[in-house]
Amino acid sequence: MRGFTVRGSSCPTDRKRARRRARQEAVENGQEEAMARAVVDESRSALDAYVFEGARQLLQMALECEVQGFLEEHADKVDEGGRRQVVRNGYLPARTILTGAGPLEIEQPRVRDKTPHEDGRAVFTSAILPPYLRKSRSIEELLPWLYLKGVSTGDYAEALQSLLGIDAKGLSPNVIVRLKEKWGQQYEEWSRRDLSGEEYVYVWADGIHVNVRLEDEGNQKQCLLVLMGATADGRKELVAVIDGVRESKQSWMELLLDLKQRGLTKPPRVAVGDGALGFWAALREVYPTTNEQRCWVHKTANVLNKMPKALQAKAKSDLHQIWLAETREMATKAFDHFLEKYGAKYEAACACLSKDRDALLGFYDFPAEHWGHLRTTNPIESTFATIRLRHRRTKGSGSRKASLTMMFKLAQSASRRWRRLNAHHQIVLVLEGRIFTDGVLQNAA
Repeated sequence: MRGFTVRGSSCPTDRKRARRRARQEAVENGQEEAMARAVVDESRSALDAYVFEGARQLLQMALECEVQGFLEEHADKVDEGGRRQVVRNGYLPARTILTGAGPLEIEQPRVRDKTPHEDGRAVFTSAILPPYLRKSRSIEELLPWLYLKGVSTGDYAEALQSLLGIDAKGLSPNVIVRLKEKWGQQYEEWSRRDLSGEEYVYVWADGIHVNVRLEDEGNQKQCLLVLMGATADGRKELVAVIDGVRESKQSWMELLLDLKQRGLTKPPRVAVGDGALGFWAALREVYPTTNEQRCWVHKTANVLNKMPKALQAKAKSDLHQIWLAETREMATKAFDHFLEKYGAKYEAACACLSKDRDALLGFYDFPAEHWGHLRTTNPIESTFATIRLRHRRTKGSGSRKASLTMMFKLAQSASRRWRRLNAHHQIVLVLEGRIFTDGVLQNAA
């Protein structure tokens, strides 16, 4: 008889035992992992408890020191028998303050002035813990930050519980509703502020198109017109933001004329924007002496859209040779080379580029250190990225007013991270009308 070999286990019982051992090991490993997670969670909870208690004790100690200082300040206030009139008088009822470390229960010391006449009594008011304070300033700033960064009001409870602990209270979605009303009032006040004496050496203009969910069907498209400016000390500011009708000349005229009426009479030296004809037409009427600078990022995209995809990478490199050239002469040569190279086959792309030749190369008449700021509308585009995130998260704002208010608050939030212009000390020379050639200051004759 021919012999044969059976692969694997020769006994079904052995295979069953192996499977049971494997299942038991899996259960044991799972239990170990669960126990490890529990230990980690417990250690985190213990650490949080230490942090909360330490923060509470520090705050309580600061209040005690503040009261002690107040008592020492009025130590000379005594009665006929030499007894102090300003003394400790127990504590006010405990209250919970929501802080970045979590909710802290604090007892504020109470002070009493026993002077018979009320007019001469000293009144203690804590600078650390003002009356009716329920949330620290960091928490007040956290609420709009979460909303503006894309956390919907329905997700607030979970987000805040993760950040501040399960005992955090008083941060319901209704708080955001009240905040949005407050932001609307702030925007109205800001949009009417006096601009007398203000001067912006450079301005950037652009529009952002967004959807509005709760408006009528024919009114669900909104165009927000935004103007940013650089001050004489090189700081960037949000100058204006309004609800426009597309990027029309009339809408931009309303924005610019309103600025001029509120005191912004000095024209900017340079305005940077894309190819929207409405802005440039309005600018030439309101501030006719302002130099025009087209955004190279927008222009590059427009030119490449008129060319085959297989050729776009090479054409983009050729366009970079223009606006990255060290001198206007070199840029002009690269400009002519591009038109000569692609003009025969891609006439529309070359026409799109050549029509704005002067406006595209205007930055060469200003300090070279400022070229990076002047060649694009990136200062606005970076802010738009945040509002686009919010609109993707919520599928558009509920109303035109909410969208406008949100843009205003987003710009305010982003402005804390806006850096000053490079070589901002040269702005004074620009304002004085000094001449720059290829970014270099020319000596006065």
